[in-house]
Amino acid sequence: MNREIVGLYPGTFDPIHLGHFDIIRRAARLMDRLVIGVAINAGKGPLFTLEERVEMVEQEVAGFEGQVEVRPFEGLLMHFAEEVGARAIIRGLRAVSDFEYEMQMVGMNLRLNADIETVFLMASDSHQFIASKLIKEIGTLGGDVKPFLSPAVAKRLSNKIESR
Repeated sequence: MNREIVGLYPGTFDPIHLGHFDIIRRAARLMDRLVIGVAINAGKGPLFTLEERVEMVEQEVAGFEGQVEVRPFEGLLMHFAEEVGARAIIRGLRAVSDFEYEMQMVGMNLRLNADIETVFLMASDSHQFIASKLIKEIGTLGGDVKPFLSPAVAKRLSNKIESR
């Protein structure tokens, strides 16, 4: 039996940055199909609306020609993973602090559905320090965010900050 291997890469992507894109690119090589789940996470107080975040992610992954799908989701990650037929949850790790949090999540997720594995991908050296929260702070304080974002996302962030 040859089942399609579907991976799910969840996140808030507020905004999507080069570190996210690096994980997406690498995860897409491992999976037959990759679903990027853009989370509705009001608790994080996103700068961009859900629609804007989905649109930015779709634009960034347009070159993957059908292998990568972008979908918004709300609620329990494992319910969404089941809905899209995921066999693996993809998580990027930047530091030991990420690992500690993610290990807790793995334990809970396995209790919810033991058939869905979590796959950790270490951030590439050049992306280990990148975080959306820090990028937004740099942009808000007038710093240059271009080294961390694609040109299109950098422009959207600049426009969003100026319009506030």
